[in-house]
This record gives sequence, structure tokens and C-alpha cells, in this order.
Amino acid sequence: SFLDQLVDASLAKAKEEFQTLKTFAKDTMNIDDLQAWDLAYASEKLRQTQYNISQEDLRPYFPEYKVLDGLFRVANALFNISIKPVTDADLWHPDAKCFAIYNAKNELISYFYIDLYARENKRGGAWMDDCRVRRRLNKDSHQTPVAFIVCNFNAPINDDPALFTHEDVLTLFHEFGHSLQHMLTKIDYADVSGINGVPWDAVEVASQFMENFVWEKDSLRLISEHYQTKQPLPDDLFNRMHKAKNFHSAMQMMRQLEFSLFDFHLHMKFNPEKENQVQAILDKVREQVRVIPTPEYNRFQHSFSHIFAGGYAAGYYSYKWAEVMAHDAFSLFRENGIFDKVTSQKFQSTFLEMGGAKEPLDLFIEFRGREPEVKALLIDSGIQ
Repeated sequence: SFLDQLVDASLAKAKEEFQTLKTFAKDTMNIDDLQAWDLAYASEKLRQTQYNISQEDLRPYFPEYKVLDGLFRVANALFNISIKPVTDADLWHPDAKCFAIYNAKNELISYFYIDLYARENKRGGAWMDDCRVRRRLNKDSHQTPVAFIVCNFNAPINDDPALFTHEDVLTLFHEFGHSLQHMLTKIDYADVSGINGVPWDAVEVASQFMENFVWEKDSLRLISEHYQTKQPLPDDLFNRMHKAKNFHSAMQMMRQLEFSLFDFHLHMKFNPEKENQVQAILDKVREQVRVIPTPEYNRFQHSFSHIFAGGYAAGYYSYKWAEVMAHDAFSLFRENGIFDKVTSQKFQSTFLEMGGAKEPLDLFIEFRGREPEVKALLIDSGIQ
């Protein structure tokens, strides 16, 4: 399976990363035997030593006005759409904004709302959802889709604009990717229009695809400038940001593969007539993927709500599968140019317009000319 391919490609690199961390912890913190509970602290210290960069270093270069304008420019360059503010919209809070999307013929095709700032009594996190779905009303008209994006970024302070971290920008692009799939759909049947009816293992493809643009220099020029000097993001910061991006990526990959393989094997092999099956299955998976020693008393599975109460039963693999498809899809943009019109229109006509009306694998083959491969994800993660 693709999970085993990722294990085979990542395990040696993950062990190398862990050995480097052990050496660093011993030399700088006098930790002779690095344990699981030391990992987060030691890793952060090593990351700071190697790259000397923090999200706060990047925040001045991502003022809200530039990020939103750049995001809309990226969408225009890719999908030939224009995004305009709606000044008379009925809003639930003064922080919220409404925008309309028009196609190349200046025809209205959708609306979306954004509510970006944290505030008291607001649900935490970031998410996208639909207010209204595209559907056929009669033979001559259809209902216009409406989406909304909610985040919890820092609000403006005094006369300064809101300043986002690079992680905030990535989050916004991610949620906007979901929104594009809903707003650009051409399917008129509500159950499979936009984000509706998209199979579980493909719902993150459009969102993770859009994340790539916050790492590319050509698109970063559109979304970044120092809010005071108006200077672009310096090459030194860009380079350090890129190097830090893949810090311990192989170890992180192996952790997620452990979760995915455990989920798969549990749902394939669990025998209710036998005792102690859950721990035995997890132990077997760890024999295949273990990089970091696991304490004997560890029972993480007891709180692994994703696969027991969160809707991901036998489906946790979907996180990685969506990454595989998104990175493999974006690799074609790297080959042809990230704003290549032919490539972007092909992506739009498949993943963004078809909703849940066609199988994602068929859409991928239509776009890429072949089935997904793990190579692009491994390269982008710095593993290969």
C-alpha cells in the first residue's frame, strides 16, 4: 500500500533525525538517554539552534491587507476569477466581511464570508463550511453557492494592521482551498455539489493543494511585505523559513503512519473473541515503524478519538492520502510554472468544479494522466 511505501522511504531518515536529536540533547542538555517526554523540549531547542527563526520574526511581513489582496491575486491568476467586496451584506459581527466571486465573463458565481479575528466567546480554531449549496432551481437558473471561513488570528492593534504569522497565512490558504471547491463547482445536484458528497479520503486535497502557494517565492511576493517599510520578505528569512519547514519531517511522517497503520490493522484484524487485541495490534505496528522508544505504560490508543468517536474509523489514512494527491498534483505546477494557465484550468475543471460527482481517483488521473505517486510528497517533505 502507499502507507508501506511511505514507511520504507521515511524510516531510515527518521532514525537519522532521532540520532541527531539524541546527540544534541546529550551534548547541550546532559540528557544521556533521551525519552519520549524529553522530545518536544529537545526538538524545539534544536530547531532554534539550527534555524534561528520564529513565527514572530515573520509576522511583520504578513499584514492582513497584503495577505488578502495577494490571496485574491493568486486565485485570479490560477482560476481567472475576480473577488470583490460586498459593502451592503448583512453581517453577524463588525469583524466579518463578505465578498463576491465573478468569472472571466464578469458573471456572479458565488459569495463567501470571512471572520478572521479571535474574540471573546468565539469558538476557537479555524474552519470552512457552506451556507448555501449550488443546485438547479429551474431549467434556466441555479442557486448561487455561499461559503464562510472562520479563523482566530490576532486582530489589529491601534493604528497597525492585523499581522499574521506564516502559519496563519497557511491556515487561510488551506480554508480558502476548501471554499474554492465549494464556490467554483459546476454541479447542480445539491448532494454532490461543491464540498458535498466528496469522499472522505479526498476532502483535504483542494485545501492542501492551496497550502503550497505560501511556500513558493513567486506567490509569496504577492502576499508579503513589511507593514512599515513595504519591503518584500528578505531572501535570508525566506531561506531559513524553507529549511525549518521540514525540520523532523521524517519523524513526523512516521508518527502519522503509525496512527494510520494501527487504524487499518485494527479494523482488519480485531477479533472480539480474543483478549488484549488492541494493544497487541498496536505493538505489531510499532515493530514496523518505531523510531522513538515508547514507554511500557503508554496507552495512547485509549484516547485516540479520531478512529473510535471522530468519524475516521478505517479512514485515518485519508490525511496522508490527501497529502499524496495534493503534492503530486502540485508537482505538475512546478514542472509547468505555478501560474501556468493550462495546468490551473485543468485542476479547476477536475478537483474544483466536479464536487462529489466523480471519483477522486478518476479526477486525479484525468488531471495528472496517471495514478497518484508518493514521490512528490517525499521530495516536498525533504525526505527524498
